[in-house]
Amino acid sequence: MTIDHYSTATAMLAALRRRAISSTELVDMHIARIEAYDGTLNAIPVRTFDRARQAAQQADERIAAGDTAALLGLPMTLKESTLTAGLPQSAGMLHCKDYRPAIDGPIATRVFGAGAGLLGKTNIPVALGDWQADSPVYGRTNNPWDVSRTPGGSTGGGGAALAVGMTPLEVGSDIGGSIRVPAAYCGIYGHRPSETAIPKSGAFPQADVPNPAFLMGVQGPLARSAFDLELLFDVLVGPEPGEEVGWKLALPPARHQRLADFRVALLPPPLGVTASARMLARLEELVQFLSRAGARVAEAAPGFDLTAYYHDYLRLLNVMTTIGLPREQREAQAAQLREAGDPASVARAEGLEMDAAVYVLLVARRERARIAWRDFFREWDIVLAPMTLDVAFPHQEGALADRRLTVDTRSLPYEANLLYAMPAIFAGLPSTAFPGGLHEAGLPLGLQAIGPYLEDRTTLTFAQLLEEAWYRFEPPPAYGGSTSG
Repeated sequence: MTIDHYSTATAMLAALRRRAISSTELVDMHIARIEAYDGTLNAIPVRTFDRARQAAQQADERIAAGDTAALLGLPMTLKESTLTAGLPQSAGMLHCKDYRPAIDGPIATRVFGAGAGLLGKTNIPVALGDWQADSPVYGRTNNPWDVSRTPGGSTGGGGAALAVGMTPLEVGSDIGGSIRVPAAYCGIYGHRPSETAIPKSGAFPQADVPNPAFLMGVQGPLARSAFDLELLFDVLVGPEPGEEVGWKLALPPARHQRLADFRVALLPPPLGVTASARMLARLEELVQFLSRAGARVAEAAPGFDLTAYYHDYLRLLNVMTTIGLPREQREAQAAQLREAGDPASVARAEGLEMDAAVYVLLVARRERARIAWRDFFREWDIVLAPMTLDVAFPHQEGALADRRLTVDTRSLPYEANLLYAMPAIFAGLPSTAFPGGLHEAGLPLGLQAIGPYLEDRTTLTFAQLLEEAWYRFEPPPAYGGSTSG
């Protein structure tokens, strides 16, 4: 089996183990790919090629000595905001552009401990707060399927790099779809883990210690294969630093190993906002495929209020994303949101105005939502839904509040892109985004499988079964090549 830049990480590792390719050759292949194509895409602005080559030389020696560490000899990338000793961690913010942490965070510690080498760090938007990857520190990343469009965000550089074969694996973070939206827009796979399955600390500048009060934000893998997602997930899974002395995670196996055995519920449109006609048509094709395979697939009206959950999610999101904002600025933003008058804006305003006691009550409401989802998943194994409202949108400028999304003939607020990302985030559930095919203009359509809390292997296995039997990653035409392995 020939190994090239579009081979899976799993195939690359197998080739390394049987000595069909060296880590040095693998690294040089990826560096050549980056140098050939990243000038147009700007996906990997922080490059660590010397470091990658040194790690490859050491890996070749370790492999020759019989070492079988999980990622030994494999090069990969990390999101720029991932805590990594000596490397930039700006999160796209100018006041942090010169920040270089002194230590590796838990994510870097685990991937380097598993033997991976670092090719570089991938581009992000300002403060990780956009579905684009555009910042004053590094500039804009383009989507390899259409460079006039966004690759998604905030892990946009990682999504683009994977789609073009510049890296086999990436780690991103997700509090508003930042792993799964880039996966959907770039035609790859992304897994938002159960909220406590992988350390959350180290995902933002100077957020270098665990903080249990910080809810909903997670870190997780992106790849070109659902099997590679699980490979990297198994490296990342485990406790926050300091808890490993007594905290162990024993995730259950997937509920099923055959598509025929899955009970698949279709998510009702959140707030009644449907995805595009082309997205829904492709989803229906998958529904018919699953039904023919023997799966139980049905629309399921959950016994809880998704609209209430969405507004509580917005409240919590504004708490989490405005930490450290000066009081005067918070008050001004809240007044502006309240003036808008719609329920979503009012919920955001409440997040800016919330005191500690109200926050505790909101977290309690969230826990009741998590209980409701547990009850739901006694009858169902998977919730199937679009990942986004439509394909990747053209690059946008200006304030987030002033932007719009065009979905078919509808003009929707920019924040409507949260609607399908929200259910898994608010309840801390695992969600695996997977490619659903291409629409008529040749752009990827992304779908997702949401599963029960701490049953990540159920959504990962579901995506793997679809990868084998229904549809899998295919390269953007301008960057095409073999997908062997």
